Amino acid sequence: MNETALSPHRSPRPDPDALVEIGDGTTWTTVCRYGDLTPGRGVTALVGGEQVALFRDPAGALYALANRDPFSDACVISRGIMGSRDGTPAVTSPMYKQTFDLRTGACLDEETAPDGSPAALRAWAVRTTEPAPPARGRTLPEWRPEDPAFWEATGARVARRNLWLSVLTEHIGFSVWSMWSVLVLFLGPEYGIDPAGKFTLTAVPTALGAVLRVPYTYAVARFGGRNWTVFSGLLLLVPTAYIALVLQPGVSYTTLLTAAAVAGVGGGNFASSMANINAFYPQRLKGRALGVNAGGGNLGVPAVQLAGLLVLATAGAGHPRLLPLAYVPLIALTALVAALRMDNLPAGHHERPAMGEVLGDRHAWALSLLYLGTFGSFVGFAFAFGQVLQVQFHDEFDTPVKAACLTFLGPLLGSLSRPLGGAWADRLGGGRVTTAVFLAMAGCAGLILVAAQHRLLAGFFAGFLTLFVLSGVGNGSTYRMIPALYAARARAAVRGGADARTAEAAAHRRTTAMIGLAGAFGTFGGVLVNVAFRQSFLTAGNGDAAYAAFLVFYLACAALTVVLCRRGRAAAHI
Repeated sequence: MNETALSPHRSPRPDPDALVEIGDGTTWTTVCRYGDLTPGRGVTALVGGEQVALFRDPAGALYALANRDPFSDACVISRGIMGSRDGTPAVTSPMYKQTFDLRTGACLDEETAPDGSPAALRAWAVRTTEPAPPARGRTLPEWRPEDPAFWEATGARVARRNLWLSVLTEHIGFSVWSMWSVLVLFLGPEYGIDPAGKFTLTAVPTALGAVLRVPYTYAVARFGGRNWTVFSGLLLLVPTAYIALVLQPGVSYTTLLTAAAVAGVGGGNFASSMANINAFYPQRLKGRALGVNAGGGNLGVPAVQLAGLLVLATAGAGHPRLLPLAYVPLIALTALVAALRMDNLPAGHHERPAMGEVLGDRHAWALSLLYLGTFGSFVGFAFAFGQVLQVQFHDEFDTPVKAACLTFLGPLLGSLSRPLGGAWADRLGGGRVTTAVFLAMAGCAGLILVAAQHRLLAGFFAGFLTLFVLSGVGNGSTYRMIPALYAARARAAVRGGADARTAEAAAHRRTTAMIGLAGAFGTFGGVLVNVAFRQSFLTAGNGDAAYAAFLVFYLACAALTVVLCRRGRAAAHI
């Protein structure tokens, strides 16, 4: 096992996939991945039945201390605020604000706890170890192509390997699919087929390949990219073996049509290959990767034509079966390499086609950002408000009980107000309601900032309660904008001559996908809220920077809503 010793100034940092282990002096317990830890924040791990607070500082160093605060007897150290005192890395307890040395666990404020015991936390050994490489032919444990650190350390290499193998298998698929464009050249007078019949032989596999692209696209999400690549690759043995078996003078035209139709399975490989590679690459590289994949596959057409030319030039027109037989070992070898070297992505990384449709829609992303502002605020404040009160107004909320008596009010009001947002959006329009909500939220953020600077608890608390209510209203109005957007597009399509049922079905499909996307994206806003609070209190000792950031963000969201509702014929009706 490759072990890595950590220090506060260690460089370079461990691989994001490195495993973090905590030792008790005799054994090491794996608790998480290094990349799972957020710089400047702590988490709680259970080691040998004991709670351990694990921290990663902004420089990348790891520290592990006992999670129980000796002054309050509460397991809260992992929730403390990281910082430094006179150059010593330290963490301040969220309870009574004693500060502890992250390296040794010593209390930097007091020597003894209230019970007379030493006021020190146990310091645990912590290290990282390099993860074992994933077994070939198995599903990858995780996949985060949009994470720059993950992509640079692991993702790019894995994606490139899967890309080139995908190109190879798709290339063979194209060759089999288009093989009849060459084979008809071997069909002389002895076969009794006129030119029209030959055109039919080349049209049949094209048609079937086109039909198969739809289920092949779904197959990647259902069975896994590697699994389906191997299966669909081996499936190419059926048309090649069948052609090699039946292609000789005297064969019936019906049999040839059947052989041509079976070759259509090669056309489906393109769709599954593109769907698979699309999921491997980050958004910024998808265009290039898909271009390489498609281009490499398309080269299968001239390749099989050159191979056919070689057979004609060397063996003559009387030996057409040499061409499909030549591909049999290539197909088998390609499928074997794919089985050994390609990967399945974790579940959920291959999106259904409807999800792919909304991902390419700028209005969909704009709505997701708006929902991040409303629902992200709601869930973020719901998680952080109690600690914000204790830190910002410690004298008034010096115990968790005092804060807990009030913190539930905000989430309660926000939950109750959400239906109002949907109802008002139905009546007034989601865009109007959402714009007004964000302007009001910006005003509340300004009120909270002023109240915090002047220590006005009543104004601070009133501002947050109002912010919760507004976020609830915004959740309802923003989500109402989603079906309104796609319904407006469906109406526009019907006016343009599209079938009404088809347009409505597309709107429903895209709305369902968009709701999932917006929900996931919006929840991430809660993470950002907590990170903003953490960073603000860590650097300035107050939440002013976070409140100012919220104010600016809400104004930006209001402007975005106005732009979204005024640009585009379909968007104008939401």
